[in-house]
Amino acid sequence: MRKFIMTALAASTMIPAIAVPVAAQAQSAREVRDSQRDLRQDQRELRQAQRYGDRRDVRDARRDVRDSRRELREDWRDYRRSHRDAYRRPAYVGPRGYAYRPVNVGYRFQPEYYGNRYWVNNYSAYRLPAPARGARWVRYGNDVALVNMRTGRVIQVYNQFFW
Repeated sequence: MRKFIMTALAASTMIPAIAVPVAAQAQSAREVRDSQRDLRQDQRELRQAQRYGDRRDVRDARRDVRDSRRELREDWRDYRRSHRDAYRRPAYVGPRGYAYRPVNVGYRFQPEYYGNRYWVNNYSAYRLPAPARGARWVRYGNDVALVNMRTGRVIQVYNQFFW
């Protein structure tokens, strides 16, 4: 009986240590969402001030939007820092003869550059939008590109996504 009580006591002291990182992650994501909501509200107030207010109202509303954008950038930076392991991946090794060049929308990859070896399958973990039918998120250097799998054309690209 004594061993059972000691085991239960040890397990109960371990639970708070496990719950803290989860709470910190939830807090960080909540701050980003709140900052986005504040920015949208300030943008609405700016449009209203431009329609109905005087110069001082517009100037104050612009300052509020600028401050909200700055706060959102800071919250997003803190979120990415706290989830750094999710955005760090092993070193990218391209196909034979690989030479990295930044790509834009419309660029056509050769098939070896968007093979299943380079797919980003867990796109939701990276907060990427779900790909359309026939498209895949592909890692290209430190970039991530949405590629049409039939044609090899880049649909969307986020440069310096992985670091």
